[in-house]
Amino acid sequence: QVQLVESGGGSVQAGQSLTLACAASDSIDSIRNMMWYHQAPEMERDLVASVSNDGNTAYADSVKGRFTIARDSAKNRVYLQMNSLKPEDTGVYWCKADLVKTVVGTYIADLWGRGTQVTVSS
Repeated sequence: QVQLVESGGGSVQAGQSLTLACAASDSIDSIRNMMWYHQAPEMERDLVASVSNDGNTAYADSVKGRFTIARDSAKNRVYLQMNSLKPEDTGVYWCKADLVKTVVGTYIADLWGRGTQVTVSS
């Protein structure tokens, strides 16, 4: 099955840190760009950070200096290190791959994980 699976969510106090991980299934050969999205309660899903297949990164202004995205292309994994967490960082975090090549040579666009919940209390 072609899928992305997030892990690492949880409940923390403001100012603490969490690291999210997103792992691709073994049926995925390679991924072009990988992203993390955040959806706060009753809000739209927003792009938080992205990393290209050559390592270029970009961040939303709200997380610059606090969050770091990194990928392990050999293992098709992406991470989001979240420091100095704030209550407004609460919500579901999704991993997304914009273009996936499977081991059988097919391509899938816009593959999403199922999300992981992060709760930051003040």
